[in-house]
Amino acid sequence: MSKYEEMLATFKEEMEGMGLAYQEEMYHGIVDHLGPSIYDRDAALVACSDDSELQHIKEHFIKGKLGVDDDELADKVIQEVCHALGESNRNKHRPTFYYLVASILQKGEVFFTPDHLSDDPS
Repeated sequence: MSKYEEMLATFKEEMEGMGLAYQEEMYHGIVDHLGPSIYDRDAALVACSDDSELQHIKEHFIKGKLGVDDDELADKVIQEVCHALGESNRNKHRPTFYYLVASILQKGEVFFTPDHLSDDPS
């Protein structure tokens, strides 16, 4: 099993351990979007107590990648995900965090296009 597959399995186990259903293609898309940062322990985790990190998520992921410009909505969703992953949980994996943010904002199409939404009529 490659290092990528190991990391992906860890992230998926986290989702399953929390009883959260997920779309595998979207999860792969987010992990791919994060690139090599998933291998760096510090970069692969989200610290909800770090205001600069939350600001970075809002500016670069929510606004930049997902195209959501509503600051109030972005802040609300970030706090919702921080709470959902547990205030005392010090290992909030970034792919899971981003997956939940994108799901709440209904922006999964940024990471995949399901067959029923594709332009291919076949």
